Amino acid sequence: MALLTMLEIDGIEPERSTPNPANVLEGTPVFRTWSVEERPDGLAAGLWEATPGKWRFVSDCWEYCRIRSGLSIITEDGGTARRVGPGDAVILQEGFTGTWEVVETTLKDYVVKT
Repeated sequence: MALLTMLEIDGIEPERSTPNPANVLEGTPVFRTWSVEERPDGLAAGLWEATPGKWRFVSDCWEYCRIRSGLSIITEDGGTARRVGPGDAVILQEGFTGTWEVVETTLKDYVVKT
C-alpha cells in the first residue's frame, strides 16, 4: 500500500448531490464531490465543487478547505460575510451554522474529520 496519495481526481467518478431544498435560499446549486481518501477513523479528503446558489447549512464535522477556483461567500450566523476565492484557506468548526453562497462555480480541496 502506498503511503503517498496525490489529491487528484483523474479516474474518480464524482458523487452528485444538492443541498436539502428546504435550505436553499437562492438558485439551484449542484454539488460534485470526488472522494480521494476515506479512513475508518472519520478522516476524509477530496475535492468538492458547487454551482451558483445560496443555502443554509450546519457543519456536522471539523473541516479544512482551500479554494482552488471560483468565488464564494461564507457567512456565520451573527458574523461577518467572508469572500473566499483561489488560494484562500478556511477552517469550519463542527457546529458552524450559517450560509454558503457560490457566486462563481467554486472548487475546493477539503479535509474533514467526523
